[in-house]
Amino acid sequence: MARIEEKAQSMLNRFIILKAEEKKKPRERRPYLASECCRLAEVDKWRQQIKREIGRKVTEIQNEGLREHRLRDLND
Repeated sequence: MARIEEKAQSMLNRFIILKAEEKKKPRERRPYLASECCRLAEVDKWRQQIKREIGRKVTEIQNEGLREHRLRDLND
């Protein structure tokens, strides 16, 4: 009897998680071309994201303990 209850609880949890994911706002993708943006706030948001990514990768590249294959991946 306990197995049936566990299975029902598991299905309920999956259903609840699925419904919560449906309510979430879809993740935005960064436009490939700058001309695809219409608003200045949107352009600034993507610019800040690019700057953070570049800064993070430069910091990783400057790490002396970084292995060569990882360094090549970051440079690409």
